[in-house]
Amino acid sequence: MVEEISTFISYYFEPHLRIRINHVSWHDDGGEVPSPHNLDVMHIKKNVFENIFNTVMDVKGKTKDNIKARLDVVVFYNRKNMELVWDGSRVAKPRASFVLEKNTQLLVYKWLKSLRFPNGHASNISRLVNTKECRLYGMKSHDCHVFMQTLIPLAFHDMLPKGIWDALTEINHFFRDIYSNKLNVDHIERPETNIVETICKLEMIFLP
Repeated sequence: MVEEISTFISYYFEPHLRIRINHVSWHDDGGEVPSPHNLDVMHIKKNVFENIFNTVMDVKGKTKDNIKARLDVVVFYNRKNMELVWDGSRVAKPRASFVLEKNTQLLVYKWLKSLRFPNGHASNISRLVNTKECRLYGMKSHDCHVFMQTLIPLAFHDMLPKGIWDALTEINHFFRDIYSNKLNVDHIERPETNIVETICKLEMIFLP
């Protein structure tokens, strides 16, 4: 998650990194036409949203807080509270501070189930919520875009520690700023400065 954001920031704010040329086939004579390297912001935002949401909500098979990541903690990080606990023949994974408890997760899913949006703003997200399995199904890129733009701070408000909630809110503000219809110099310079601090916060919060 953090690596993908960092890569996107490098390409977005440092034009000299975008000099690579992709060659695509020209249909008429079989030649090749140089095409500038482009990043799909919507696709990146969808990946970031899924990584954040699935990790915070501890979605089985989707979360980045898995056994492999916990083993990496022992090798690369000094986080004793995040290390696996061996209890005879069983391995216990202590709950991380960025993961919601089961009853709190259910509250988030019930809140999502009750959401209603104006026509054309987003699809009916309530249809994508399964409160019994505590999962989201069939989220499209635009649904993830709406969630990252407006719902992340609301969904996890007062449910995560303030430092973690602040970092996620800053990511929300970053994507909202670069998607703004009107931009001025301040709107360009502010995200470029703030996102560096935000990435550092995410690296200190989440697992590698």
